[in-house]
Amino acid sequence: MALLNILHFPDPRLRTKAVEVSVFDENLQTLVNDMLETMYEAPGIGLAATQVDNHIRLLVMDISEDKNDPKVLINPQILSSEGDEEMDEGCLSVPGYYETVSRAEKVHVRAQDSKGKFFEIHADDLEAVCIQHEMDHLEGKLFVDYISSLKRDRIRKKLEKLKKQEKS
Repeated sequence: MALLNILHFPDPRLRTKAVEVSVFDENLQTLVNDMLETMYEAPGIGLAATQVDNHIRLLVMDISEDKNDPKVLINPQILSSEGDEEMDEGCLSVPGYYETVSRAEKVHVRAQDSKGKFFEIHADDLEAVCIQHEMDHLEGKLFVDYISSLKRDRIRKKLEKLKKQEKS
């Protein structure tokens, strides 16, 4: 397994729309394992393939306290959603920033596992929010797109400044 590089906002590659996975092979399983290791090390509760510059419809997540319940969703689709919930969200691609985002409280999702087998999840609360957040990445969308352009620009400028300082 290997740690992957996580892209940071405003990297334009984060805006790439992911394509469906059609080949379920050893390379895909390696990517899944590397993404899980990267997510746990970061540390985070979710990671989309887009965030590691792999533009396929794949996300991994683990909202358990003990970090022992990894979930892999490939080609996920929200079949239905209900309710509204506001929650502070952060993102491994927007390090150090948290903002309140409104999302569906419950989602019913259909996806495939790393072998290509279809399954469905009924998720609520944090799990539902995490799935929606990571699925946004697959569409080239970030949680900062839900906040005002003024706040988003401030965050972008601060992260760009940090990146320049790291290169110096």
